[in-house]
Amino acid sequence: MIPLSLTEIAAITGGEACGEARGDALVTGPAVIDSRRAGPGGLFVAIKGEHADGHDFAAAAMAAGAAAVLATRPVDAPHVLVPDIPAALAALARAVVDRLPGLTIAGITGSSGKTSTKDLTAQVVERLGPTVAPEGSFNNELGHPLTVLRADERTRYLVLELSARGAGHIAALCAIAPPRIGAVLNVGRAHAGEFGSLEGVAKAKGELPEALPADGVAILNAADPRVLAMAERTRARVVTFSAADGRNAADGRNAADVRAVGVRLDELARASFTLIMPGGSAPVRMRLHGAHHVPNALAAAAIAAELGMPADDIAAALSEANPRSKWRMETTRRADGVLVINDAYNANPESVRAAIDALRHLARDGRGFAVLGHMAELGDISVASHEEAGRLAARAGLAGVIAVGDEARPILDGARGEPGWRGEAIAVPDAAAAVAELGDRLRPGDVILVKASRVAALWEVAAGLLSEVAG
Repeated sequence: MIPLSLTEIAAITGGEACGEARGDALVTGPAVIDSRRAGPGGLFVAIKGEHADGHDFAAAAMAAGAAAVLATRPVDAPHVLVPDIPAALAALARAVVDRLPGLTIAGITGSSGKTSTKDLTAQVVERLGPTVAPEGSFNNELGHPLTVLRADERTRYLVLELSARGAGHIAALCAIAPPRIGAVLNVGRAHAGEFGSLEGVAKAKGELPEALPADGVAILNAADPRVLAMAERTRARVVTFSAADGRNAADGRNAADVRAVGVRLDELARASFTLIMPGGSAPVRMRLHGAHHVPNALAAAAIAAELGMPADDIAAALSEANPRSKWRMETTRRADGVLVINDAYNANPESVRAAIDALRHLARDGRGFAVLGHMAELGDISVASHEEAGRLAARAGLAGVIAVGDEARPILDGARGEPGWRGEAIAVPDAAAAVAELGDRLRPGDVILVKASRVAALWEVAAGLLSEVAG
């Protein structure tokens, strides 16, 4: 964070410096919402949550070295009192961006793959200079400005992940940190319950290209017709990417600007391909598991190319990139030879399809099991989407499908209804029961996928499976 006095922070946020706060006192460290992460010179942002009130931890943050607290009620510490924390953070982040004219901002959105693409992009772009990107999925009205506030005078690139659960959300995030480059990955059924239809999702995701300036760049997935149509909604120059055999699947004729050809998966479902772009071509051999990471890599490549990085360097960076965010296709082999895939951070119909496809490949020489939980925020299409997930699991030839929780039970209906499938369909109430069901069934060479929306907390299944066998 750039140094700001409490007087400046109060003026920017429309707040008031209180609690014996010296107006000339400087905040020089990061802004955090967890008092355990407070450090010297930082700003502790007191959030009142469902289970805890950050104001109660102001003293702990100050003891850890924080310079001040951003609060909505008085606390026993130097603080800036504001009426609304998200609005104050947004104003503060925009003020920081405005004071960093040398900063280039890239935004990434889509129904799935945002976090993985953000992680890939950051690992490529940071080779060009100091780069700030969100930790995990800091992509909403709190995480977004907190990420922006990590930028300082040394930062050259800000790679941001933009999430939406309603119309106008992405536009608001773009107003906080206006991007010059914006990438849209896909339009899927995630949050369909909030948006009402795929058209509603597309309208919301299109707020990113709409926000780009005339001298900006909109990077669009040519394999998704709804994304490609966003070219009509932006003033920016359009660059397309596609992993669909390098073609523009929306019209079947024109090759995308950035594409992958010759995609192959190794025994651990890690993709290799030739990256082709206007500046040249180069081989890529990814470390991430699953073919669904290919379009993510292409979007990252397109962003890096717009920042002046040559194809050879982009390909090398993609080939060396590792997973940075937890519970996303984390692959761990137990001492007894069982492979556990922890993809339990989140789920929607498209990401479940991709994960099952990766499982099918990984288990091609053995048995595959899927432990699947509830996919949240799907609205009227929830039952049908869960049944579809079950059918996909059955078509993949899995040895077993375990549905965790009542809301996931339609998965089993879908699997049982798939003609010719002879696997087991098991309903369990919770994570512990899922681990117990798998206990005696597993043998060396088996592969288990664990996937659900965050609300299901199925990472506990993966943790339980990995603790079953030491080593």
